Amino acid sequence: MILLASPSQDDLFRWEQGVRGLAPVFCSTNLDSVRGELVRIKPQVLLLDHNLPKLDGPNGISGLMKLNPDTKVIILSPAISDEIEWGLFRTGIRGCCRADIEPEQLKSVVEAVQQGELWIRRTLSWHLLNELVMITQEKNKIKQAVSDLLANLTRREYEIATLVGDGESNKQIARRLDITERTVKAHLTEVFRKLDVADRLKLALIVKGSMPPPDPASLGH
Repeated sequence: MILLASPSQDDLFRWEQGVRGLAPVFCSTNLDSVRGELVRIKPQVLLLDHNLPKLDGPNGISGLMKLNPDTKVIILSPAISDEIEWGLFRTGIRGCCRADIEPEQLKSVVEAVQQGELWIRRTLSWHLLNELVMITQEKNKIKQAVSDLLANLTRREYEIATLVGDGESNKQIARRLDITERTVKAHLTEVFRKLDVADRLKLALIVKGSMPPPDPASLGH
């Protein structure tokens, strides 16, 4: 299903020409109708007029996307600034092009988005690359911070923490390591203290988020 949304009948007619044959097409001319159709027909693609009355820019677009997260949104608009367009991509839209785009070119846009691609202008590519670099750097910082915390554990404490991360109970850990449950509990108490966590779930999240694990040679004895 492809949903077209615009107050302009001329634009709807031209867009429909472009996407004809790709999937069944539904048209909406107001925001309430768009909301209803997103829930009712769950379209694969939504071609959304940026000037749709009461849309409220990125906030409104985000609200529509929450109604059906699987719908891929393509914004059609008059000329807009790079900043506004990049802000739209940050909401999660999959493409942006001019409202007066030729039907054949619109077909190419929709086909690309259907295949999981982004339709983004080359002049905005550096925004995308910069965003990816920042995300990667932030993830690396978090992983390093977690690894530094785990490096404060002894070998035995790290071993037990890893088994907790795998979902094993104290009894299972005791059997696997050939120690008593009381010893397991004692080690876990120390692990919780060193990592400043209060329960097994948070410990498991820390352990799973630390992959790859720190070098055993760096662990305390």
